[in-house]
Amino acid sequence: MNINIISSSRYKIERKKIKEFLLKIMDEKAVEFSSLNIIFVGKRKMKMITEKYKNEKVALPVLTFYYKEQNIGEIFICYPQMILLAAERNKTVDYILGFLLKHGIENLIKQQKEY
Repeated sequence: MNINIISSSRYKIERKKIKEFLLKIMDEKAVEFSSLNIIFVGKRKMKMITEKYKNEKVALPVLTFYYKEQNIGEIFICYPQMILLAAERNKTVDYILGFLLKHGIENLIKQQKEY
């Protein structure tokens, strides 16, 4: 399986840690994708995506898309929202990132089962 992490250089992320976490979660959930894309975006970009695909005018912290034909999953994470959530909940950024990734995988599994 191929895991791609796409991010602007201004966002501090640890790619190796993220990949290890994702592999562990997918192993626990017994799910596999041919490819999984994790995309970190800013508030403006997330708001545009949310408005286009969910008809909501808000920057969600996480948004997922599943492409059945290729068995590809995409998880969009709004980096500024992730930082804000960590501050609001008095948690570390790593904890919130793990929470959002796990939530994203669970959403992809639901979307995968719908097909």
